[in-house]
Amino acid sequence: MKLPEGKKIYFSSDNHLGAPTHSESLKREKVFISWLDAIKADAHAIFLLGDLFDFWFEYREVVPKGFVRTLGKLAELKDSGIEIYYFVGNHDLWMKDYFKEELNIPVFHEPQVFEINSKQFFLGHGDGLGPGDKGYKRMKKALVHPVFKWLFRWLHPDLGVRLARHLSVKNKLISGDEDAKFLGEENEWLAQYARRKLETAHYDYFIFGHRHLPMEIEVGLHSKYINLGDWIAHYTFGVFDGEQFSLEKFNKKSLDTT
Repeated sequence: MKLPEGKKIYFSSDNHLGAPTHSESLKREKVFISWLDAIKADAHAIFLLGDLFDFWFEYREVVPKGFVRTLGKLAELKDSGIEIYYFVGNHDLWMKDYFKEELNIPVFHEPQVFEINSKQFFLGHGDGLGPGDKGYKRMKKALVHPVFKWLFRWLHPDLGVRLARHLSVKNKLISGDEDAKFLGEENEWLAQYARRKLETAHYDYFIFGHRHLPMEIEVGLHSKYINLGDWIAHYTFGVFDGEQFSLEKFNKKSLDTT
């Protein structure tokens, strides 16, 4: 990918729309829409790195209710010529082909490498990567297994979506309470994962979500691990201008007035 002069690449993750309540989610969603409007003038591409929704499951003829502002805005930006790429996270890992068919937005279920202006970007949500967390890794394998998805699909959407959203909020998966604690540059498991990847190939940037904590860590010579933070507590996002990457914070002053 070659950036045209004056254009930028934007990166965002962890909105968890739909939680903890409709009213609280709607406030954050409106702020996110304001950000999309603010960047559309110079955005060449937007990478959404997972957990845009707190829960998402695609039945054959049904998708979760709500989020029309976000879906409509993404469709508008895509139709205007801005490239948008979606990476599933641990909350929306049951995404299938709705985004591709309805919005013409490709969906990735595994980390991908993009070359942008001769820089190597290793991109993904970040869940299940790095050492440890074997319990979650086993659970993820079960959740994405075709048999499990087939069984869940037999639940009526009113029951399935309500149950999944209840479990998500009950287990504080939206708030990222544990994820909000910085573990130190040597102990951050996604930084450890990045260092291992550098043993076999060079990447200029490893960009992930999932941790809910904005951070930048040098993991090798001319190589950085970046976590994008979230749109719950931090309202942070990433920008690449063709030469440098930076983490920035969106002004959310409208949050309490909308």
